[in-house]
Amino acid sequence: MLIREAVDGDWPSIWPFLHEIVSAGETFSWPQDVDEVTAREMWMPTAKRRTVVAVDPDGTVLGSASMYANHMGPASHIASASFMVDAAHSRKGVGRALGQDMIDWAAGAGFRGIQFNAVVESNTRAVALWRSLGFEVIGTVPEGFRSSAHGYVGLHIMYRKL
Repeated sequence: MLIREAVDGDWPSIWPFLHEIVSAGETFSWPQDVDEVTAREMWMPTAKRRTVVAVDPDGTVLGSASMYANHMGPASHIASASFMVDAAHSRKGVGRALGQDMIDWAAGAGFRGIQFNAVVESNTRAVALWRSLGFEVIGTVPEGFRSSAHGYVGLHIMYRKL
């Protein structure tokens, strides 16, 4: 698996699984009916955002991550990111590889820590992954996320010092 910077030509491979994940309403806090134009603007690289893709040896996009400073100004030393893995390629280490790449990028870019603002409590695989990569839950917004399958569940804020 190779992690590389995303390019415009990757979007047609990212959009189908991004749309599936967001519209399911289980793990992502975007509007479930997000349109493709808006999603692309929110996900793809900009001057303030680094977006990567994980690809297999054939060039198939397996997942993607979007990284950025969590806040501006005096709080811009804390990084954040969002991750999506194509369900067809889950349980193959894609999320872990993207997470480790993000940690390495944030450390190399001089960030002092990483904060994830919205890890859905019922997304136990993601919570376990982030814990295994050194993140801790520093708070939970009770009923902060309305899951399509579980109703109102907590929304974790997770942090890792660099």
